Amino acid sequence: MNTAVATDERAPLSERLEPYMAIIAPMAMIAAIFLFMAVASPDRFYRISNLELILQDAALYMPMAMAMTFVITQRGIDLSVGSVAVLSAIIMAFLVKQFGFSIYVGIPIALSIGALLGLINGLVITRFNVPDLIGTLAMDLVYKGLALLLAKGLVLARFPDVLTEIGRGQTPFFIPTPAVIGILTMVAGYYILQRTHFGRYTVAIGSSPESAELTGIGVKRHKVYAYVLCGACAALAGLMLTGKQNAIQATMAPFFNLHVIAAVVVGGTSLFGGRASIIGSFSGVLLLAMMLNALVTLRIEFFWQPVASGFVIISSVALYAWIQKKDRDGAGGWFADLKTAEGQKTVRFAALIIGVLIGLLAIGGIFAGDPVPSG
Repeated sequence: MNTAVATDERAPLSERLEPYMAIIAPMAMIAAIFLFMAVASPDRFYRISNLELILQDAALYMPMAMAMTFVITQRGIDLSVGSVAVLSAIIMAFLVKQFGFSIYVGIPIALSIGALLGLINGLVITRFNVPDLIGTLAMDLVYKGLALLLAKGLVLARFPDVLTEIGRGQTPFFIPTPAVIGILTMVAGYYILQRTHFGRYTVAIGSSPESAELTGIGVKRHKVYAYVLCGACAALAGLMLTGKQNAIQATMAPFFNLHVIAAVVVGGTSLFGGRASIIGSFSGVLLLAMMLNALVTLRIEFFWQPVASGFVIISSVALYAWIQKKDRDGAGGWFADLKTAEGQKTVRFAALIIGVLIGLLAIGGIFAGDPVPSG
């Protein structure tokens, strides 16, 4: 007689949360910011105009974050998106302002130039076997130098209404036009990732390039495709930035690269490849835009914003890693590590460094002289 033994074994927490893992960390941080601002400055933060401003600021990074998701999923990285965006926009601006090109011609040319620069990045990496990090960093310097040579310190401004509509327009439904463009690129990226061979090949290449090559996937060719997409989306972001400011110069967008990469990583896309989430990247972009807006709303000095951005990124990724590890070791993740001898040494060493730093600050404060007048 067969007897069925009922077991109440549940899957580990990390496995149950795996489908939602990519958006848990950024959504938790977004909720924390909402709750904090509800106490700190609800009258200014929760205004409709301010929420529209958050969407407008986030929209600038959405196309690049979507494309960067594919690049990072394939174990690559693109540190040239900021320079690609600026160089493409400057070339468009010169064509329109100096040579009388129609804006309807200038915009497609800018997108084509961005795709061409992305193609150059891909070929440098795949044909010359230059590591992605070094290759795109070097090309970032090249594109930045070309932008400086072309602009020669000039600020090109006052563009046709079509471009300003792309950068800061408003739809009849009170949603900024750039937000509509950014969301559409995210939707397109989600469809490509989930429904096309390119999306499936991207994940396969990131999981194991050698295995993907053995199954007949053109790994190098698909890496080039990802960089072309990234270049075109960077050019789109450059057009949106130009329309938003109604001006463009070579030194704009200095933090595009790290901001976009941070949003993608915060959204759960693995830097080691093989795991991608367009929804997570969308959440990461919203998180960073909301965090910077909250700092401005609270009148925090501008120079503290990069510090806060770093802490938010570390907190989000750390929360993501902790959720994944919590059930795997069966003893509480990082907290269990701190109980080990190695963990205790780390804690004591960190406490020593913090203590020395506090002591130096105290000594400096005691012996500090009168402040030197500025100006």
